[in-house]
Amino acid sequence: MRDTKTKGIWVWGTPVEIDVDGSKVSVLYLDTEGFESIGKSNVYDDRIFALAAVLSSVLVYNLPETIREADISRLSFAVELAEEFYGRVKGQDVAFEPAKLLWLIQRDFLQGKSVQQMVDEALQRVPNSNGDKYIDEVNQIRDSLAVMGDNSTAFSMPQPHLQRTKLCDMEDQELDPLYVERRDALKQLVASMIKPKLVQGRTLNGKEFVSFLGQILEALNKGEIPSTGSLVEVFNKGILERCLTLYTEKMERVSLPVSVDKLQQVHDLAEDEARKLFDKQHFGKHYAAQSFLNLDEEMKKVFRSFGLANEYQSSKLCEARFSECEDKMDHLQALKLPSMAKFNAVFLHCNQSFEMECVGPAKGGYEHRMSKMLARSSALFIREYNNKLFNWLVAFSLIMVVIGRFIIKLFLLEIAAWVMFIFLETYTRLFWSSDSLYYNPVWHIIVSSWETIVYSPVLDLDRWAIPIVIMLSFLAIYWRCIGIRSRIGRSLLPLYRGSYRSSSRARTD
Repeated sequence: MRDTKTKGIWVWGTPVEIDVDGSKVSVLYLDTEGFESIGKSNVYDDRIFALAAVLSSVLVYNLPETIREADISRLSFAVELAEEFYGRVKGQDVAFEPAKLLWLIQRDFLQGKSVQQMVDEALQRVPNSNGDKYIDEVNQIRDSLAVMGDNSTAFSMPQPHLQRTKLCDMEDQELDPLYVERRDALKQLVASMIKPKLVQGRTLNGKEFVSFLGQILEALNKGEIPSTGSLVEVFNKGILERCLTLYTEKMERVSLPVSVDKLQQVHDLAEDEARKLFDKQHFGKHYAAQSFLNLDEEMKKVFRSFGLANEYQSSKLCEARFSECEDKMDHLQALKLPSMAKFNAVFLHCNQSFEMECVGPAKGGYEHRMSKMLARSSALFIREYNNKLFNWLVAFSLIMVVIGRFIIKLFLLEIAAWVMFIFLETYTRLFWSSDSLYYNPVWHIIVSSWETIVYSPVLDLDRWAIPIVIMLSFLAIYWRCIGIRSRIGRSLLPLYRGSYRSSSRARTD
């Protein structure tokens, strides 16, 4: 009838125990609702068929009279499973073993071709000169079913009785004897095909089988399996997770921050390896496209996450280098002994270290900030440099006057210091402004001498100024008070030019 009596899937309540290769196996018989029943959608049929195909170790495909194109298309899900599992390396773990397929064809005419010939002819490719997409898809299923070979068996059954409406009330002796004979042969055939259900490479006991059924039903009830094709997607989830884990592990090997091009290069390599792993392990050829799109979308999400992390790490690193250079520039503004050579050396080192260490997507923005900060610091230092140097030279000349006159009493040093002091003080009075001094060649000589004394790669006088002053003060006191001055000073600048022997006055300091 068109109005099916079986709703959903009926399970025979008492398992039938049989011996399979020396082991006792409990067999459960399932009866599924017929396809294309009144009031049911194709998606509903797909769910019923998908659940039966996953749970069964033998799938009896019951067809009336002949094989139609729709019957072949209906097997697309079973074909997906068979293609995958039969093409895998022996010993590799699989989600579950595909069911053996039994074509059961009931018909009234037994003359002519056998059912095996009928199945073989139905599985031959159909010419498709017009390039019909539907025919191509069905031909792919035909090829896959033909490749299954020993996994597919054909069996014929005559009609049990001409009065089909009374079948439910008839005993075996009322049925066609040939039908009863073929039915008993079918039982033996099914019993010979039965194998224990395998999931992840091992057989299931009763509790494990119920747990396996629960997982499938949970996926159905959550809407994760809207059709037979989507059931393949459910079992592809494990493969997707492994591929995504592989991709993530490859990406995590990168030490952030890196340049955008470098991150993109690592992403391309990791994506390529993940796709190769998916192509090697995924379930289903016709329904794997959606799984592949899901994998691609998940990898894009992970890549975006790494991109954001790279931007954060890049900003963090570049900000640290920028702050470090900014502090150095501020420190140069407060030099006790101004030195253009030192400023240029620190400026160059800071700029080079920033270029080498600041990497990643934030580098462009921080380079702009860095150039502005360095230009501002350079202009400020140059503006203050000449004024500070002028004041220091004036103070230095006065100090040399005092040292030359009262400490070491070196007349030439005192004269040179006075000349320098007078030049600095009078030059600025004779011209319009002190800025004109900075263009004088004599000033350039003074500046060069100052830079040579104050800073060199070996000795930074700004850092050692206080220790040097203390040491010189100690030497001066030692010279003055202990007597070294008298021995050295006599040979350099004798205090008395007259004859010491002819003098009747005692010599004093």
